[in-house]
Amino acid sequence: PRYSSVSAAFWEHLRYLGLQDFPCGLGSWNKSRFDAHTCASRSQPGQEEAVLLDEENPEVLLELLRDPHSPWALPPDCSSQDQYLREVVVLSPELVCGSNIFQVIRTLRIVGKGVEEVDEGLLQLQELEELILSANQICRVTSANLPRTLKVLELCCNAVADLQDLCTQAPPQLQHLGLGYNKLCGPSQDKYLTVDFWPNLVSLDLSFNSLTDLLELVSQLSSLQKLRILVLQGNPLALIPTYRGFLVDSLHKLSILDDIHIGPDERHQFQGLARQRELMRSEAQLVVNIGEIKGVPDPSTHQHLEVDSEAPVITYSYSVTYEF
Repeated sequence: PRYSSVSAAFWEHLRYLGLQDFPCGLGSWNKSRFDAHTCASRSQPGQEEAVLLDEENPEVLLELLRDPHSPWALPPDCSSQDQYLREVVVLSPELVCGSNIFQVIRTLRIVGKGVEEVDEGLLQLQELEELILSANQICRVTSANLPRTLKVLELCCNAVADLQDLCTQAPPQLQHLGLGYNKLCGPSQDKYLTVDFWPNLVSLDLSFNSLTDLLELVSQLSSLQKLRILVLQGNPLALIPTYRGFLVDSLHKLSILDDIHIGPDERHQFQGLARQRELMRSEAQLVVNIGEIKGVPDPSTHQHLEVDSEAPVITYSYSVTYEF
């Protein structure tokens, strides 16, 4: 199923988890633990014991959720956060009433649901710290609709082409921003990747976009004093021969570049490269080696005809075209 907004996908996911059904939620199996008024009104000896006999011990209910062979086990496509929610609701069933459930959700993962809009309904999740929206159809993210408590925002494999709306009121505590496999083009978007918008950013993924201006991008990223992890592979600027050395020497506090740790030896090797701007040529060379071609007949395998043969001669020729 596909949903137009994050909120719609979120509500459907909650229904999928069955938080209001046995062994979660409110029911005869745990009535005494949420109906305090009923418990207080019991006065006849033995009445309370009779009611409790019809209920299930919380540990038994949790075992039904945790046993992989149980009919109530978590579906395999769910996350550890989903399991956590179900167990919390078993121990505190009153959370399924009204908007109480919003107070315990720290992570929200909506992946591959065709979501197009990050709507204001997310603001109900006042304790949300991690929002993962990978593999959807999001073009723009309105930062006013993001909880201010957010620390992780993952938007990998969407269609984000403009960061202006995202940076208008960016979550101030954000530590990781994932924008890999989107449609970002430089240099128009470089100006939004500065400390003015992301004062606490530690990890940034910009891989597999269309960023081309390495010098301008580095001048902006250098303001991110807390940045330790950077992924830029897959962009045209990564084809520049001195790409890695220039980044290592320019961003002194960086620890990991393109998933490869930066050690003292490498940093020493590239020392001073950032000042040699003449090495940053604006063109790149791409070498393609053809290892094997399948599906094309080999002319040499055909039987050679005699010189004086009257049979017609068939000549084979092929051309291969590459489009970049």
